[in-house]
Amino acid sequence: MPDATGLQLLASELRESEGEEAILGTLHFRGHAKLEVDPAKIRAILAGLRARGYSSMMSVHGVDYYPHEPRLGVHYELLDMTQVDRVTVTVRVSTEAPTLDSVTPDGQDGPGWPTADHQEREIYDMFGVVFAGHPDLRRILMPEDYEGHPQRRDFPVGGEPVIFTYNEHASEGIGTVGGGAPREALR
Repeated sequence: MPDATGLQLLASELRESEGEEAILGTLHFRGHAKLEVDPAKIRAILAGLRARGYSSMMSVHGVDYYPHEPRLGVHYELLDMTQVDRVTVTVRVSTEAPTLDSVTPDGQDGPGWPTADHQEREIYDMFGVVFAGHPDLRRILMPEDYEGHPQRRDFPVGGEPVIFTYNEHASEGIGTVGGGAPREALR
């Protein structure tokens, strides 16, 4: 991890190359370095970090900061394998316009990050962040016709019965004995 001074130097270099507004903030806490980035500059910042040695994207995570706005976040974990150095790049978008450029495909700013492909799809599925330019943006965990995004903190918990093959024929009897199946179906 870059130390606090190294993180500030890295942020300064990125601000020089991408503009002052590109880096919204930095945080160095318990040995972990984090850059908060303007959503419009995410591809350029990641390309700049790749040029500085952070060539491996280890993971991409979705986060819900409810009740704060902008509410939805995406965290990119990058690794410099020669220095064994990690940095987290964070982007936040509002629920009214949860759109962010996909980092999966190649672009004008250089090669994409193929590692992000399925992880962006998962964030889309679970949190509702739309990744513009993604080559195959569709649900990956939930059925295509599912409404809502289950990892959002305001998503209702419970209340929806799970239909298994043993009680598929009894799905109309929701609320009956045995959680939806008639008593004789449970024997």
